[in-house]
Amino acid sequence: MKRSAGLLLFRPSNHGPEVLLGHMGGPFFARREAGAWTVPKGEYEPDEPAWQAARREFREELGLPPPDGEPIDLGEVRQTNGKVVTVWAIEADLDPAAIVPGTFHMEWPPRSGRLQEFPELDRVAWFGLERAREVIVKAQAAFLDRLAEHSP
Repeated sequence: MKRSAGLLLFRPSNHGPEVLLGHMGGPFFARREAGAWTVPKGEYEPDEPAWQAARREFREELGLPPPDGEPIDLGEVRQTNGKVVTVWAIEADLDPAAIVPGTFHMEWPPRSGRLQEFPELDRVAWFGLERAREVIVKAQAAFLDRLAEHSP
């Protein structure tokens, strides 16, 4: 079973909390919005603590150090692909223009023999919780609900 861990940044606004989500890079998600946004996260091995993996993956995905702050444990969800995702929320602000995304390689177009490089996240943006629910990977919407329970 694959496992991922991530950090969900949130900040207060006049209309309730906003969350920072990343749009998944690569050709499969290029023209999609709904279901193509995610908590910045990544896979880890069983011998690595999930909290350490979440902080490492934040740096790898966004190219920035993970923020300090009091983490809120938002628990786990199982995505439709079977992957278990563990997330913590941290109150912090970040300018989306400051990210330097990590990259991955894949053969594209399929069976072409051409290896191409794509960003892990091709953009990041702040969303109010209602809009975030419309675009986030379906199973990850549970993290938004759990965050809302912790927010005033």
